[in-house]
Amino acid sequence: AEVSSKICSFASLKKRGIQKLASQELVDMNTSRLGTYTLFALFILSSSLGVVFSHSGATPRSRYTAKQDTTQVPVNKIGVARKLESKLPPPVPKDTLAKDSVRVRKQALDAPVKYTAKDSIIFTEGNWAYLYGAAEVKYKDLGLKAEFVTSNMDSSVVWAKYGVDSLGKEFGYPEFSQGSAEKYEAKMMKYNFKSRKGLINHVVTKQGEGYVVAENAKKNADNSFFMKDAKYTTCDHHDHPHFYLCLTKAKVRPGKDVVTGPAYLVVADVPLPLAIPFAFFPFSSKYSSGVIFPSYADELERGFGLRDGGYYFALNDYMDLALTGEVYTKGSWGLNAETNYRKRYKYSGRLDASYLLTKYGDKEVPGSYSVSRDFSLRWSHSQDAKANMYRRLSASVNFQTGSYDRNSLTSLITSRSTNNVKSSSVNLSQTFPNSKWSLGATMTIMQRSQDSSVSVTLPNLTVNMSRIYPFKRKEAVGNERWYEKIYASYAATFSNSITTKENKLFRSNLVKDWRNGVRHTLSAGATFSFLNYINVTPSFNYDEQWHTTKVNQAYNFDTKRLEPTDTVYGFYRTFNYGAALSFETKLYGFYKPLIGAGTVQAIRHVFTPSISLSYNPDFTSDTYGAWRTYKYRNEYGEEQTTQYSPYATNVYAPSGSKQAGAINFTLKNNLEMKVKSDADSTGWKVVSLVDEFTTRFSYNMMAEQFKWSNIQTNTRLKLSKSLTLNLNAEFDPYTYELNATKTGLVRVDKLRISRGGGLSFGRLMRTGWSFSPSINQDTFKKLFGKTKSKKDDKDNKGDQQSLNPDRMSGAPLVGEASDAGLAPLNSGSQSSDEWDADGYVKSNIQWSLTGNYSVSYAYDYSRMDLEKLEYKRKLTHTLGLSGNIQPTKNWNFSFSSDYDFDTKKFSYLSCNVSRNLHCFTLSATFVPMGYYRTYYVSLRADSSLLQDLKYEKRNRASSLDPVWP
Repeated sequence: AEVSSKICSFASLKKRGIQKLASQELVDMNTSRLGTYTLFALFILSSSLGVVFSHSGATPRSRYTAKQDTTQVPVNKIGVARKLESKLPPPVPKDTLAKDSVRVRKQALDAPVKYTAKDSIIFTEGNWAYLYGAAEVKYKDLGLKAEFVTSNMDSSVVWAKYGVDSLGKEFGYPEFSQGSAEKYEAKMMKYNFKSRKGLINHVVTKQGEGYVVAENAKKNADNSFFMKDAKYTTCDHHDHPHFYLCLTKAKVRPGKDVVTGPAYLVVADVPLPLAIPFAFFPFSSKYSSGVIFPSYADELERGFGLRDGGYYFALNDYMDLALTGEVYTKGSWGLNAETNYRKRYKYSGRLDASYLLTKYGDKEVPGSYSVSRDFSLRWSHSQDAKANMYRRLSASVNFQTGSYDRNSLTSLITSRSTNNVKSSSVNLSQTFPNSKWSLGATMTIMQRSQDSSVSVTLPNLTVNMSRIYPFKRKEAVGNERWYEKIYASYAATFSNSITTKENKLFRSNLVKDWRNGVRHTLSAGATFSFLNYINVTPSFNYDEQWHTTKVNQAYNFDTKRLEPTDTVYGFYRTFNYGAALSFETKLYGFYKPLIGAGTVQAIRHVFTPSISLSYNPDFTSDTYGAWRTYKYRNEYGEEQTTQYSPYATNVYAPSGSKQAGAINFTLKNNLEMKVKSDADSTGWKVVSLVDEFTTRFSYNMMAEQFKWSNIQTNTRLKLSKSLTLNLNAEFDPYTYELNATKTGLVRVDKLRISRGGGLSFGRLMRTGWSFSPSINQDTFKKLFGKTKSKKDDKDNKGDQQSLNPDRMSGAPLVGEASDAGLAPLNSGSQSSDEWDADGYVKSNIQWSLTGNYSVSYAYDYSRMDLEKLEYKRKLTHTLGLSGNIQPTKNWNFSFSSDYDFDTKKFSYLSCNVSRNLHCFTLSATFVPMGYYRTYYVSLRADSSLLQDLKYEKRNRASSLDPVWP
């Protein structure tokens, strides 16, 4: 057995390549042969003694014999039992040989080590292993990847190192991972699987939004690191960051914190005299509260100050709160509370409340000192469509005092400071399943900064019943009956509103100052077909108003007009109704041009005439109670008669229509052309020449004078897919004459067409149009350039990737994730540039320009042409421009401006310039002209973790600025 063991041992040693011990082993084998023969003789002797002892009647015991039978044997059968026992095999004596002299070593690891390599694996003496090419070693939850790995199984130590290709470029950096902990990379690494400690050269680990880079680091068993001269930065250029905080001595606990001793800031490899004795950087994947550091401010009127500093509260998973403030040396201060909330698939919103106390001037100078108190409330709320399909809540609130934008430094650099009108609304709607009824509630606020007036409607409740068919059979048999087409709908509205000044809003009386009322609307009708081409629609409308107040009036001889005398509170009811009958049809006309028939297939004209008859009684009559006839004598003693409505100032004023029996005309036109097109699969496409041209006018048969109404037109032209021009106009069919005092014009019941001189149905009273064109760098390419197919774009994209130097070298492009979840160590050489077909970097200039132009041309009643007896017209137009240009991928310039044609000046101009410095952003916003002249320059880190690492400079024009001649 020992010989066999030695032979096996020799074979194993020979297999390991250790042949220098072979001769010594042969000598030991010859020496052991004599001892083997001696032991064999002793074995024969002990066997003989065992046989004699067996014949003496003793029971042999051996580990190779079966368990002794305890059953007693009868006396007369003892001889038989002894004969059977004598036939058993002789017992094997106990092995008296010494144990094997080769010591069995204790296992260093308590789990197997798994290793793989793409290239080769080599084992040498001393239990060494060498792994080449994408090597990977795994032990329990530990993992190590590298291009080259060396391991000693006896000492449980593993070395890992990167590789170098033929071009001298490094690749295959060691990557270490432990369980679910975050992975990190290094250039070289030495690690002990047993003690779980290691030495690392140039380690890179991501902590929060930043990176910790150290040339030499020691990893501890608890997965923490001790580092010396480490770098903490948010720049992903690990080898050469643009800025970093140099940590002389630091301890890093991945995912928890970084504790460092003396540290100083380094920018562009230049150490700055900005040092701290110690620092603590906590990291957490969950939300956490913290201090918001303020920024420095310097303004001439407010003085020196700190602003935007406070505390951030991470309340829970759905809501946060930031409390910030500002304070200045001249006594001005402010508070701000901002909260964001969001619940997935439910709702989301933002609430921002601010209060400012601004002090201007000097107390010692009479008339120059003033104090302004302002507040602002902004709230936006939106509900997810999946939250509730029957109930919706939305809000857009922007309520603030009139001088808030002028006193807020944040608003001065935006266009909000020029907004004269601000509106707010909150809407709640509720529908009921399998029901025609729905409810709605609305709150609206309208503010005018010019005169500090405010109009509030709180609340506005509505109840709606959608269209129903009361006479329709539930189980219809046969054709539909005529009465089954009759429909009805109902709506009720309650409104409570007030119009007052800002400082009087919260001191107003709900009964005396607020106006409220209820309105009911009921409509019924049906649609029938006449001669298969004409749609006949009779309809009936009923409108009723409920009032809580009425105002009586009387003639004032001092002002020579009717004025309110007293207000009576109570419940009052007014109503009005009307009926109509309309006829509508469609006429089609086609024209096939003789010239260009190959390109233009046909031109189609759709003409939709509509004629309706409507009637309503005279609601100004005393019979209906909505209006009163008032008789009085003026200062000359002459008896005068006039009418007024006691409910005219209420929320829902009653109708003031006289008796009317009108014929209403509506003429709609649409003009389209079908042209040849290769882009369409049919080979033809439809082009809109005139999308809509509508004319409306009416004739009141029961009116005493001015029976014809004004003529209104509306034109809509689709110039392109994204540009539509709307043109509205109104024409006056009557003429004018001088009044009795020869100081003005009055309208007379005489049509213009009666004057002759052609078909002059009316004179243009007003017109207006507006459009917002937008162009960019691709606009002219689409108009004049050749359209590329999808296949060409795909091929060009493939060429760009193949010609990219980073792609050819095997490095991932920017935006591509590495296996470790981090940017590779050589990410500084990455490039996000686009490449053309020749391998050059594309230099595309991105730009866009958007205009908003509106024109109004209307009667100017302050100017008259006494020769023609006409009012002169005035042209009013406004122009707004906004655009941006990006000459390079890092520079960006944008602007927004409004031009006033009356003053021939730009009323507002705001410009913004920004430069992307990779991990920093330099931006400047300035308003170079107007009352709100200001500028704001900011240099700040892009990382949200280092938002306090910034430099700001701002200023604005003030009353203390000198006025130069």
